[in-house]
This record gives sequence, structure tokens and C-alpha cells, in this order.
Amino acid sequence: MTSHAERITSHPQGDDQILYFTGPSLDRASRRLWFISDRDGHPNILLQDLASGAVRPLTVNRSGRLWQYQGFSGTPNRGLGVWSVALDPDRGLIYHLQDDEIRCADAEGGTRVLAKVPAGQTTAFIHVSDCGRWLCVPTTDERALLAPVAEGCAPGGMHAIDRRCQDEGLNSFLRVYDTTSGKLAACVAVPRCWITHVQFRPGRPEHILYNHEWPSAGGVRRMWLWDGARHVCLRPAGPGLSPEDWACHEVWSASGDAVIYHGGLKDGPAMVGRLVLADGRRREISLPAGWKRYGHFQVAPGRDDLLVCDGYYEQPDDEPGNGRWISLVRVDWDTGQLDWTPLDRHRSNWRSQDDHPHPVFAPDGRTIYFTGGTPDGRRAVFRCPVPAS
Repeated sequence: MTSHAERITSHPQGDDQILYFTGPSLDRASRRLWFISDRDGHPNILLQDLASGAVRPLTVNRSGRLWQYQGFSGTPNRGLGVWSVALDPDRGLIYHLQDDEIRCADAEGGTRVLAKVPAGQTTAFIHVSDCGRWLCVPTTDERALLAPVAEGCAPGGMHAIDRRCQDEGLNSFLRVYDTTSGKLAACVAVPRCWITHVQFRPGRPEHILYNHEWPSAGGVRRMWLWDGARHVCLRPAGPGLSPEDWACHEVWSASGDAVIYHGGLKDGPAMVGRLVLADGRRREISLPAGWKRYGHFQVAPGRDDLLVCDGYYEQPDDEPGNGRWISLVRVDWDTGQLDWTPLDRHRSNWRSQDDHPHPVFAPDGRTIYFTGGTPDGRRAVFRCPVPAS
């Protein structure tokens, strides 16, 4: 097998990464790339023209990282929220958190402030609707994170956040802002939980897919839908579904008719799953025995039968640890068949969330972008072509 990956970003002093994989990193024409880099000593959002290679900074952050989920080394109310960056690919607008402000930057670097994060709240991954009208910013009562952060989020620290929400009645909120006016259009309380991931449903922005992060009974408490009127658990306890299962990294299918996720069954194999919302049909396909290397799945544009993954797949000479490969996965959801095509090693060291590959398809479906490791131990954005079916 030959190497397919091409390095896209480069700087002698910088670590670069794509945006979080639940949203796009490229415009709809697949001509421009938005990414995060600390090449000037602080994390900032940059824009690269893929034809010319020209790079332009869009933010001027000089305050390090904001303290939030996956930014536990940051400073409260100061810095860029590295994990709160969301691109509107049709309008070239990038939404982000700076200090205690929710901001929007255009492709020329112009910035406006939409709103402020309420005091006493901490943030996580944000999402913009595909119509561009709405921005969802999940927040959690700040107290939920204080003790685990003070403990350095050692093993058990993440679970301690959920326990504190349960024990003390702390809440999370789905805060939806009008991207034009900045007004708070909705604030949906979610009692006794910690939310970190939110995603508007394609074509149905009144529906929001969200999670309970690091929950007890993770097999049946992780995935939820706000349908505009009620909270719906998407993998509730029932026949064949154990609280001791594991479900994670839920994403919308290409059509928005289903939710795709991965995880593992109690004392059983790893799996990738799909839930059709209209009729509740669920298919969870077991991965080959022993394939339990951590990773993420994302869906190809317009195709629920084609996924990209940065974990699970392994070859006999792979070093121990998390996943090593960027792979295409062709799925027959009716028969439960998976066909894996390894494309290249991503060489991630998986040391932190920053280093996770988080692969995504370009909107044209022809290439895959991901964060990968470089020979000098840094990280950069890479891409590889999608081979013909």
C-alpha cells in the first residue's frame, strides 16, 4: 500500500489542527480551509486558500486558551475557546468564543460580538445550523467542573463531573442564538447532566442532537435529541441494550434521518451503530474481534454507506495504543457488512484532544482532511484522496 496523505499546513514553530469533526473545516466549494494554530504562541483561527497556499489569521488572541471542556489547562474567562469553533461553510463565517464573548469572524478577518456567555457557566463544542441562522452554545453550571479540574482530571475525574451534576442537581443548557441579531432565541435546561456535544439536525434546526458527557450508565444515557418540545433518549435501556455498554461520538447521517455512532457492547465487541429516527430501527454492527483501538467515525456527504474512521482498524505490526490509520469504511446497514480500506497512517500521538485526527470529508466528497503527526513531533493538517468505489 502506498502513502496517500499530503501535508497541507506547515509552520516551523506551529502546531495546527482542523476544527472539531462534528462540523466542517472547509467551505462548500472545498477551496478554503479553516484551522487552528498556535504558531504565534497562542491559539488562533487561520484561513488557508488551498489553491495558492496563502494563509490569513482571522483572530487576534493573545490570552492563551479558554478554560472549558477539553481546555482544562486554560484560564477562566480568558483566551480562545479552542473547542468552541464552528464554521458556516456557505457564508464563510466562523463562530468562536473569545474570553466571555461569543464572536463571529468573516473571511476577511472582520469580527463582531454576538453575545456574552452567562456568568457561572462553562462551555464546550458549539454548532451552527446548516441554514446559517442559528448557533447553539451548550453550557453547564460551572460548579460541576470545579472539583475535577482542581484534581487535574485524573482517571475518574471526568466521571466525577457527572456525579456532581447528579448529586447536587446541577444543569446544562442548550442556548440557541440568532446569528444575525445575537439575541438568545432559546435556552433549554437539561437537568442533572453535563452536555459537551451539540449538533443541529440537517434541514430541521428545531431538532438538536446532544449528549450526556462521561455519564454513569453510558450505554443508555449518552445520546439524546431535543425535538423542540421534549428530551428524547436515543439509546434507552431495553432488550439488548445494557447500561454497561458504551456509546459515543454520535453524528447525524448525511440526510439527517438517522444518527450514527460507535462504542462497544458489555463484555463484547466494538461496534458502529445507526438509529433511524422515523421508525426507531437500530443496527449495531460488530467490528472484527480485537479491534478496540479508540477512534471516531464521520459520514461522507450525501452517503450514509461511506464513513471515514481514524481508529479501530489495525495491522499486525501496529504499535500498541489507539488507532493508527485513516480508513474508509463502506457499510451495508441492511446486511450488517463492513468493508475497511486503510488509506494511510495518521501518525497521531493521541496525547491530547488537540492531537486527535478527527477526520472529515471535504464537502465535495473527494478528499479527507485530518490532523496528523509530523516527523518533528508536531501536528499539522493533512489530506488524502478518496479512492473510487
